[in-house]
Amino acid sequence: MSPVFIDTNIPMYAGGRAHPLREPARRVIRAIVAGSIEAVTDPEVFQEILYRYFHIGERAKGLQMFDTFFRIMEGHVLPIGDSDLLAAREFAERYPKLGPRDLIHLGVMVRQEVAEIITADLAFDGIAEVRRIDLATWVPV
Repeated sequence: MSPVFIDTNIPMYAGGRAHPLREPARRVIRAIVAGSIEAVTDPEVFQEILYRYFHIGERAKGLQMFDTFFRIMEGHVLPIGDSDLLAAREFAERYPKLGPRDLIHLGVMVRQEVAEIITADLAFDGIAEVRRIDLATWVPV
């Protein structure tokens, strides 16, 4: 089983308000917990969770989501190194639609040879280094 990167929108939709992607995100989380998929992520995902919830004044909710997702992903959080940051800088020239955090995710994924990402983020479409698995259509294997 090859590892798949779990983007921020998975825990955000899974633990957030009612949304059409809430149940697909929960399916992904259940598959991670069951060991059906080998999931990895990076620290930027956790930063993004905290940033979003702190920004909208829901600090307690953000901390709860952080804790829950960390328990699920503990031991599968890939470190971010200098080479990932330099790769992110290079990718910024090639992929102007990717935001700063996504560029760092991409740098980490390339170094760690993670070829797939589950995400609702369409900006990952057309990225040569990885294949986006659409959260809306993902089904457990």
